[in-house]
Amino acid sequence: MPHPYNGMAARDLHGAEWQKSRHSNSQGTCVEFARLPGGDIAVRNSRFPDGPALVYTPAEIEAMLLGIKDGEFDHLVQD
Repeated sequence: MPHPYNGMAARDLHGAEWQKSRHSNSQGTCVEFARLPGGDIAVRNSRFPDGPALVYTPAEIEAMLLGIKDGEFDHLVQD
């Protein structure tokens, strides 16, 4: 696998085991995550599985998850 970088095609992340939330809707519209061999975490849009992936460090993902758990991003999905 080439060195993972932001914007690379998700299909090029060979061996990535993508996981999506059990809260995803029936159309499969969701964000998927995969832990990469070097420890980084890739994120892709399930509607475009071969499209670009973003690659984050575990610390970046942890900060995002803590913010989500604290409700910091709730305003993004409220009407």
